[in-house]
Amino acid sequence: MNRTLPLLLLFLITIKSYAQEDAWVYLTDKPNEATALANPISILTQKALDRKQNHGIAIDARDVPVHEPYITALKSQTGITVMAKSKWFNAVHVRGTETDISALLNLSFVDNIDFADNGLDLGSRSAAHQDKLNIEDESIVFTYGDTQNQVEMINVDDLHLADYTGEGITVAVLDAGFPNVNTMSAFQRLRDNGDLLDGYDFVNRTDAVYDNVASSHGTRVLSTMAAFVQDEFVGTAPDASYYLFITEDATGENPVEESYWVEAAERADSLGVDLINTSLGYTEYDNPNYNYTPADMNGQTAFITKGATIAGEKGILVVVSAGNSGATTWQTISAPADSPDVLAVGAVDANGDYVAFSSQGSAAQVGYQKPDVVARGGAAYVVSENDVITQNNGTSLSGPILCGGIASLWQAVPELSPTEVMDYVRQSASQYTMPDDFLGYGIPDLALARTLGVEEEAFNSFSVYPNPVKDELKFNIPVETNNLNITIYTSLGQEVRTVKLGQNVSNINVANLSSGIYMMKVSTQHQSKTLKFIKE
Repeated sequence: MNRTLPLLLLFLITIKSYAQEDAWVYLTDKPNEATALANPISILTQKALDRKQNHGIAIDARDVPVHEPYITALKSQTGITVMAKSKWFNAVHVRGTETDISALLNLSFVDNIDFADNGLDLGSRSAAHQDKLNIEDESIVFTYGDTQNQVEMINVDDLHLADYTGEGITVAVLDAGFPNVNTMSAFQRLRDNGDLLDGYDFVNRTDAVYDNVASSHGTRVLSTMAAFVQDEFVGTAPDASYYLFITEDATGENPVEESYWVEAAERADSLGVDLINTSLGYTEYDNPNYNYTPADMNGQTAFITKGATIAGEKGILVVVSAGNSGATTWQTISAPADSPDVLAVGAVDANGDYVAFSSQGSAAQVGYQKPDVVARGGAAYVVSENDVITQNNGTSLSGPILCGGIASLWQAVPELSPTEVMDYVRQSASQYTMPDDFLGYGIPDLALARTLGVEEEAFNSFSVYPNPVKDELKFNIPVETNNLNITIYTSLGQEVRTVKLGQNVSNINVANLSSGIYMMKVSTQHQSKTLKFIKE
C-alpha cells in the first residue's frame, strides 16, 4: 500500500502534464508598427479609415496586425497549435500541454502567457456558453405580417416610413452558423440588392460560411434584421449590408471561441463595419477549470468582453444579447454583454413584459446598468434555415431585432458617434428615469431616439447674433428644428418675454428691453439650453 499511493500520484501528474490546455500568448511588440501606421491603407480599408475619421477615432498600434513571423515561430514550437490571433491584444491563442505552452516564455518575443485554466499559475481567463435558442414550435410602406409587433414595439416602423431602412449601414453578425442564407427566398431581396457581403468561418478557417451546418442559429438571428417575405415578414433593417462571421463552435464550449470572436471583430473593424451584432454569451465551458463565475461579469475579466470594449473604442457600436440565464442559478448576464461599452439587450414578450429566461443585471456591474434595454425575445418571429416563418424564444432574437432597428436609426442620424447613438437609445426607453436589473432602461422608442439625436445636433449649431445687440436679436436656426420655445430672463431671473419660433422664423425685436445682461432659455419638448446675451 505504501508504494501504491506514490505511483497513483505520479500517474495523475503525468495525465495533467499531457492534457491539452488553452492559453493566450501575449507578444512583446509589432516590428512593422511604424511602417504600417505611416501607411494606414495597408492595414485598413478606405471605409474603415473614413469611419474612424468621421467619429474622431485615432489609428493606433492596435490596428496593426500581429507580426506574422512571430506566429510562424509559434507554430513551429513542439506540441503547439495556433488557434487564433488578435491584433488588438497583440496575442495568439494556442493549444498544447501546460509544459509546452510554458516553454514559449523562452522565446524572446513572448511577453507573458495567460492560461484559460485559472488553476495554472501563469494567468487566467474563463467561460463560454452560447446563448442557445429555445425553439417552441419594395415599397417603404411595408406590410409587416408576423413581425408587426416586434417592429412596432421599438417604433422602427416610423423610421421605415421616413425611408430609413438601414441603407448605407454595415452590420457584422458574429454567430454560430448561416446555412442556406445564400439560397433562401427570405434573403432574395438582400442578395438582389448586393447587401449580402462577405463571410468567413473562423472556426474552420474557410470562406465557405454557408457550408457549416452544425448550427442554424445565425440564419435565424440574421432573419430578424434582414429577411423580407412580401406581406408576411420584414426585418428591422432590410436594406442594411451584412458580413457573416462564424465564431461559435457548435460542437462544444471552449475559450478559443472568445478568441475567434475577437478576430472577427478585428476583421469587422478593418472592413469599416458600423455595427456588430452577436447573440453569443460565455459563462461556462466543457472544461470546468475554464469557467467564469457570475462575479466575473464585471466588464473587465473575460477576454471577449475586453475585445468588445476595444471594438467600441474603435468606433463600432456593439449590440449583444444579454443571455438566457434569468431563471437559472447563474441568473446574470454573460460575456461580452457585461462590457459597459456595449448595448446589452434583454427580452420581453409581445405585451412588453419581462420573460423569466432573460438574464439580469447584478452587483458585478459596478457603476453601470445591465441589461441596457430590452426588445421582444419571447416567441419572436424568425425565418428558419428551411425558409419557414416560425417562433423562437431567446435574447438571441431581442438583440438582433434591436440591432437592426439601430441600423435604421443610424442611417437617419449618421453624424452621431456610436456612444451618442447608444445614449439616445437608452434615453428613449420606457423606464429611462427608473431602470432596473430586469428591463434595464426599458423598451426603446427609436423614432424618439432619432428626434433626440436631431435636436442635439441642432442645439449644437444653434446660435444668436449680434451679441451685444441693440434692436434685433437674430437666430441661426437649424433646418431640422421646429417649434423652439424662447424664454428671456433678466440676470436676476425675472421672466421678461416668451416667444415660440417656427422653422425659418429668425429674429426677435428687443429694442424695448433695458440695457444689461439677459439669459435666454431655448427648449423643445425634449431638450433645452441656456444662452447669454447683452442688450446695449
